[in-house]
Amino acid sequence: MRYFLELSYNGTAYHGWQNQPNAISVQEVIEKALTVILKEKIAIMGAGRTDTGVHAKQMYAHFDYDGTINNTQLLYKLNSYLPKDVALHRIFPVKPDAHTRFHAESRTYLYRIALQKNVFNFNEAYWVKPELHIENMRTAANMLLEYKDFQCFSKSNTDVKTYNCNIMAVNLEIVQNELHFTITADRFLRNMVRAIVGTLINVGLGKLEVNDIPRIISSKNRSEAGYSVPAKGLYLTQIIYPESIVI
Repeated sequence: MRYFLELSYNGTAYHGWQNQPNAISVQEVIEKALTVILKEKIAIMGAGRTDTGVHAKQMYAHFDYDGTINNTQLLYKLNSYLPKDVALHRIFPVKPDAHTRFHAESRTYLYRIALQKNVFNFNEAYWVKPELHIENMRTAANMLLEYKDFQCFSKSNTDVKTYNCNIMAVNLEIVQNELHFTITADRFLRNMVRAIVGTLINVGLGKLEVNDIPRIISSKNRSEAGYSVPAKGLYLTQIIYPESIVI
């Protein structure tokens, strides 16, 4: 039987989602918990990779297990075993070929920019000290919807077959004393969201003009785009799957 896990985590203490040879990952601590509680070696597959320090408000992983599972009891035991910065929310059976990565229809990321110094959010948002021209940033963000190839925002030397992504929605809004950038797409390239946000901040600071965005995207050159903002402000917030995969 194949099961999906719905979970969240604070990525501050982890070297990303995926297992690393010499560093702790979120995948590692969940696999260890499942192995201890189910008393057999369990491997999980995540919906995607998040980099060191990136957080997830909603993440999915799947695993296979032949024995009988009481979902409620297993959820309780796992949350009791897992560290305080990883939480499981649901365990549910899916069809045998359901895959958390390949069956995801869309993913949404949030990036939090602090507009004022705040002693309570410095580990959760990126403080930009100068004043930002937010309307220019919003105009630049909406221009992303007109394009498909985002090689200019991709980390160099990544092993991908295509740099095309279907961006479905972008939004930039002020929430209390923070500027929240959200973006939804069918897939994301490595470092893509952080590079987009760095580019938008440069627009907001006047270092780039709104009309530079088409030139940057057409260049397909990472060095033409903005800097990569810190991981601490980035959150994977939603993954959508077709209802047909659930049993």
